[in-house]
Parts: sequence; structure tokens; C-alpha cells
Amino acid sequence: MAEKKRMANYELLRAVAMLMVVVLHFLTHSQSLLEAGERDSFNLVTLVGTALEFFSIAAVNTYVLISGYFGVKSSFRPSKAVSLLLQIWFYALLVPLVLKMIFPAGLPVVEGALPAGQDLQGVYRWIRYLVPVETEHYWFATSYFMLYLLTPVLNGAVKVMSKRQLQITLTGLLILFCGIKSISPVVFAFDKYGYDLSWFICVYLTAAYLGLYGCPLLEKRGWLLYVGCSIGSMAVNLGMYWLSLKNDSFVYYFSVPYHYNFLLCLLSAIGLFYGFSGLRIREGRMADLARKAGALCFGVYLLHEHVDLRYRWYGWIKGVVNPSGKTGLGIFFLELFSCVAILFTAGIFIEYVRTVLFQAVGKRLQNTAVVRFLKGLDREMRADGQKGKGE
Repeated sequence: MAEKKRMANYELLRAVAMLMVVVLHFLTHSQSLLEAGERDSFNLVTLVGTALEFFSIAAVNTYVLISGYFGVKSSFRPSKAVSLLLQIWFYALLVPLVLKMIFPAGLPVVEGALPAGQDLQGVYRWIRYLVPVETEHYWFATSYFMLYLLTPVLNGAVKVMSKRQLQITLTGLLILFCGIKSISPVVFAFDKYGYDLSWFICVYLTAAYLGLYGCPLLEKRGWLLYVGCSIGSMAVNLGMYWLSLKNDSFVYYFSVPYHYNFLLCLLSAIGLFYGFSGLRIREGRMADLARKAGALCFGVYLLHEHVDLRYRWYGWIKGVVNPSGKTGLGIFFLELFSCVAILFTAGIFIEYVRTVLFQAVGKRLQNTAVVRFLKGLDREMRADGQKGKGE
């Protein structure tokens, strides 16, 4: 049976979400955001940067929403889990080896690039390369990989629950992980700001509900919800900024709109998802290009967020496009577009090369015992899923 083509609009959304992730990281590394309690941080660049931040902050939740929306209707494949792990390993091990060949005497120093505790040496450094999931070399990849391992459990639970049961469960989880923290003026020890598996599970289940039952109230108002919640988050942030200048008590809540488990951030992602759901891309070159970009864009994240590049790429690119260190809105956009273009293009290209390489190796290994074993597991999981549907 021929594999069903992925929907081009959602694959385009996946690529756009990854572009947004690069923008978010650029804004952080270039210090183009407002700082709580710092009056001097308010200027045209930080105001524009803050606006871009809140129109991009939905990216991570959106990526997980796509997985949950379609994942609940598909079968878990052990081979896909292995493929995802090998993909993470490829970048974790390749980047330091390539950098060593390019800079045998050591990486060029970028002033102020490495936060304390990041420049690990010796065996501790290589542990991050060899076990990237366990060491959270990439926090998103770790949570995303573990979420995929849990999808048989999550999908199985969702499919045996009634709509009402799922509504009650999901409401309770969202209140616990999202609702209370979104209005709390103090930080909770329990709260990880959405940078963890538990929040990904909440987002996945939300997407699973939307995939199974939909939400007519939001489906035709996606763009309005996205824009409204993005502006709302920015308004909260700006309000807390001005209050933080007068009272330090508002410093924490200033950062809350940046958290992935902030209510408006989740709603913004849902709005963006539904906005793209109404986008129609005619079959042909554009649809194929969108599918290709969506399939390859995870490599953009794995490349630029590698621990050896994460705090260096901005300084390196800035040294090329803005060596004199000029400031101003024009320079800000020059650096932004340069970083996004270079990182996205490099990531897509390297991921394309990786897929070609892995496909070639896969063809040579397809008759080995390991590959036959994985294919057998895939068939078992698919059969079990079809049996569950029949029941």
C-alpha cells in the first residue's frame, strides 16, 4: 500500500514553527528583549523584538500539537523511535567532530557566549554527545522523544475514554499545569515553565481531543485567536515591565508570558494551528516543497541548538554581518534575517544529506536481523491498533 501523503499545509506549519524557534533563539542571544526592572532596556529594538517574541512563542506548543493531532490517529512504530534517536545521535556526535576538524586548536572565543557550567571538558563533555537524551543535550528533543515513546499509552487511554471523560481529565491537567500558574504572582516549585515532558503530555492530549472531536468554536477563528493571544501576551509582559520598574514584586510575572504553559501561549498555538488548517496548497511543486521542508526542519533545531554551537553561532554570524558592532533597528533586522537564513538553510541542507545517507545505509541493512525485528514490531503495533479500532 502506498504511503499516504502528509498534508502540505500542516507540513508548512511545521517548517514555519521551526523558523519561529530560530527567531526566539536569536532574540535571546542578541539581547533584543526587554529586561524586567531595567529602564534602559526599553527602546525601539527591544520593542520590536518583544513583538516578534510573542508572535513566535507559540512555536514549541504548535510543534507538539501537530504530533498529537495526527498521532492519536496513527500507530506507534518502534522503528520511528529508533530513527528519531539515531537522528539526535547523528547531530550530537557529528557537530563536535566537524568542529574539531575545522578548529583543531580549539573553538574561537566569543565574548560572553558561554554561561557558567556550559563549557564542560573531558569525559563530562563526551557524555553529553554519547547520551544526548539522558543528559538533555537538547531539552526539546529529550521531551519529544520520550513523548513519542509514551504515545501507545496516551493513544490507548484516549481511545477507550468517552468524550466526557477526556474533557474532565484534560480540564484537570490544564488547570494543574497551566491555569493556576498563569494567574499566580509567585513561582511554584512544581512548575517547569513548559520545558518538560509533563507539559508535552498535556499539549499532546489537547491535540488528541481536537483531532478526535474538533472545536467548532475555534476552527473558523484560528487567525483571530492567534493574533489576539499573541497581542494579549505582549500586553501582559509590557504591563509587568512598567510595574517592575516601580516594584521588584512584579519581576517574576513579567517572565510568565514567555512560558510555554502560559494559557495565552497555548491558545495562541491552537489558533495558529487552526489558522493553517484552513490553508489550501494546491498539489504540485509548492505542496511538495512544503512537505520536504516540514520533513527536514527538525535538523535545523538539532544543528543550531547543539551544545557546542548554541551560545556561539550568534557571535560568529554577527562577526561577519556586523563586525563593527553597530546598533539600531536596521542592523537588528540585518542580523535577524542573516541568522535565520544561514541557520535554516544549513540545517535543511545537512538534514537532507543525512536522510540520503541514512536511506542508503538502510537499504543495505534491510535484510539484517535487527531491521527485520523492528519491522516485525511495527507490524505488531499496527495490527494491535487496527484491532483496537475494531473493538
